[in-house]
Amino acid sequence: MGSLFTPLLLPLFCLCLTLISPTHSTDCSSLKLSGGKKQYSNCTHLPTLNATLHFTYNATNSSLSIAFSAPPAKSGGWIAWAVNPTGTGMAGSQALLAFKNNGSMVVKTYNISSYSSIVEGKLSFDVWDLEAEAGSDGKMVLYGSLKVEESAEKLNQVWQVGPGIADGHPMKHEFDKANLGSVGELQLVEKLTPSSPSPSPQAFRVT
Repeated sequence: MGSLFTPLLLPLFCLCLTLISPTHSTDCSSLKLSGGKKQYSNCTHLPTLNATLHFTYNATNSSLSIAFSAPPAKSGGWIAWAVNPTGTGMAGSQALLAFKNNGSMVVKTYNISSYSSIVEGKLSFDVWDLEAEAGSDGKMVLYGSLKVEESAEKLNQVWQVGPGIADGHPMKHEFDKANLGSVGELQLVEKLTPSSPSPSPQAFRVT
């Protein structure tokens, strides 16, 4: 996975702002989430699987609040968003996975130690406020907050969609190009030179 962050030529004069990388900044008004009730500072179109991510990074308490939206691979399928603290792919990622269970949307946590081992359980970092909803547009939205490493500037993120749930467990996703390419860096802190403008984060209220 190539880095989305390019080091600047004048690091001694950099300013740190809690903004998403300009390559991923998007007009939040085009990314409305159905039925939501939360507010986020940043939003981005993810490059695969028709997915979007809204997020707010709070440097004061080292927390990240997210709303991940994507259509599942099939009706009755699942969506997932994850952070990989140790690598850049799926193996080792700590995942939030949403699906419909007995008519209600649920969110569960999975420690993905390898491509063949997906274990439901506690993640390596704290998570809270987990919930999900299904929209009339066929997309699901996964909400959550998580603790990130203090002074973190970026995270390795992974997102995925799958076809269904069998015996309470998520079925394997496809291994098409879009699925395999669903990884990237989430820039939490943007560094700008003094000559660069300092855009204000765009608040977006989900309606």
